[in-house]
Amino acid sequence: MEISPERKIKFYKVFRIALLVALVAVGVSFLAETIRDQSNKQENTITFSGHGEVSAVPDIANVYFTISKDAKTVKEAQALVAVIEKKSLDFLKENNVLEKDIKTSNASFYPKYEYKYDTKVLIPCTQYSCPPTPGKNVITGYTASESITVKVRNTDDVGKIMQGLGALGVSDLSGPNFSIDNEDSLKAEARKKAIDDAKSKAKVLAKDLGIRLGKITSFNESGNYPSPMYDRAMSLSVAKESSAPAIIPKGENTISSDVSITYEIR
Repeated sequence: MEISPERKIKFYKVFRIALLVALVAVGVSFLAETIRDQSNKQENTITFSGHGEVSAVPDIANVYFTISKDAKTVKEAQALVAVIEKKSLDFLKENNVLEKDIKTSNASFYPKYEYKYDTKVLIPCTQYSCPPTPGKNVITGYTASESITVKVRNTDDVGKIMQGLGALGVSDLSGPNFSIDNEDSLKAEARKKAIDDAKSKAKVLAKDLGIRLGKITSFNESGNYPSPMYDRAMSLSVAKESSAPAIIPKGENTISSDVSITYEIR
C-alpha cells in the first residue's frame, strides 16, 4: 500500500520530536552524572594548613625631611629653600648616601594671606551693635617647600645623619623607618616553611586516619608581611640639640606566611 505524502510528512515530524526528546534525556542524564561525580570528588578531599616565618634585621632606614621658607616673592622663597637643600645634599653625599637614594617627593609654593581692614571707612555704631569694619584678604608673601626622602643603607649611621640634617635648618624631620631592602627572598623562605609544615601535618594525619593522599587540588596563601619599623626616637629638637648622635635600635622584622593545601583522598 502506498503511503501518501501527507502521512510521510507527519511521520517525519513525529520522528524528529522523538529524537529530540531522546537527546534531551541523554544530555540531562550526562549532566546529572557529571554533577554527581564533581560532588563526590569535592567530598573526597582533605585540607591542611601550614605556617612559616622568618626574622631578619632591617638593612635600610628611610628618613624624611621638609625644607620650608617664607619670603615676599616666590623666587625669593625658592632661593632660600635651595640654599638649605644644597647644604643637605652635600652633607648626605659626604656621609656616603648615594644620589639614587635621595628622592624629592614633593615641591610646592603657596601664597600667605592676611586680612586687612579698611581704616578709611568709618561705620557708625548703633545703640545695640557695631557693624564689622570692611576689609579683604591681601597676599603678604609666599611659602616654598620641598619634601625629600632619603634611603640610608648603612643603618648604623642613621642617628648621625638625622642629627646633621637637623642642624642644617630643615623645617621638619621624621624617621627612621626601618625595613628590609630585599623582602622577596625572605617571603619565599617563609612560604617554603609554611608548605613544609602543611605537608608534615598531612603525612602524620593521613597515617593516623588510615587514608592515602592523592594529588593536590588547591593551594592558597596569605602573608603577614610587616610594615617597616618606624622609630620616632630622633625628633627634630633632639637632632638639633644632641652633642652625640643618638643610637637607634633596629630590632627585627618578622615575615610570615600561612598556606592551606587541599589533597584528594584515594
